[in-house]
Amino acid sequence: MIRHIVFFSVPNTDDLDAVEAGLRLLEANPHALRLEVRRNLKRDFWSREVDLVVYGEFADEAALAAYKAHPSYEASIGAVKPRRELRIAADFVVD
Repeated sequence: MIRHIVFFSVPNTDDLDAVEAGLRLLEANPHALRLEVRRNLKRDFWSREVDLVVYGEFADEAALAAYKAHPSYEASIGAVKPRRELRIAADFVVD
């Protein structure tokens, strides 16, 4: 299984709801075993830049690639990219 975690910052707080809605478009993507979009609680004293987190689980690399090729992924990028600043993604294999 592959875990896919992406962190986003939104410099204009007026855009936060729109970015969250854009990320929630990913929830319609059938290739994820699990996909969650959540706001960061910002309780870490040293790092408060991250506003939103996407957490996904995929059966394998083929499923992750299919997720990224799905129209919901492109729609999400179109809605989110103009409004976000930071985007950090990490993918790792879980045994």
